[in-house]
Amino acid sequence: MSTAIIEVADLTFDYPGFRALNRVSLSIDAGSVTALVGPNGAGKTTLLRCIAALETPLSGTVRVAGLDVYESPREAHRLMGYLSDNFGLYSDLTVAQSLEYAARAQGLPGAAVAQAVATTAQRMGLADKLGKAAGTLSRGQRQRLAIGQAIIHSPQVLLLDEPASGLDPEARSSLAHVFKALQAQGMSLLVSSHILAELDEYST
Repeated sequence: MSTAIIEVADLTFDYPGFRALNRVSLSIDAGSVTALVGPNGAGKTTLLRCIAALETPLSGTVRVAGLDVYESPREAHRLMGYLSDNFGLYSDLTVAQSLEYAARAQGLPGAAVAQAVATTAQRMGLADKLGKAAGTLSRGQRQRLAIGQAIIHSPQVLLLDEPASGLDPEARSSLAHVFKALQAQGMSLLVSSHILAELDEYST
């Protein structure tokens, strides 16, 4: 029987003059790929940012792997990878440099960085692009590099906000295979989108 990896209870979040989340509660099983569905403006991004401890709600709690993310945000960040809908890459850095930067930013010990870069590049199908500048990659490859940066520290949970936005059908299909592979390796994914057909490919 699987146990919950993410637990949200009575989460309420206000923007000035507007309530974005109203007493949201949910439980997400470990090892699942869960779709967070809704139209633009429904509060998907706000919910993801609250789970990632990047926003502080008015009330409510979020636990990831049993850890209260607001009481222990740094520890929580070690358990999570997060890809925002407007992810940024340093165009002049190579794929290898981008992954190394992310690894060091996540606090990986120096001796572990090279292996983490190699393993992540392999997972993302970018092993033959390590010397290429990020700015020269296709949109789909840049998306995979951004996900690689989010998972370089082997998190238990990966939060993805509109990950297939702007991708062509072939790149979307490739991304679906990546998500299935990450799930098979034991990662739990929470994916926000308003494109139902895309989510149907990989959601559990």
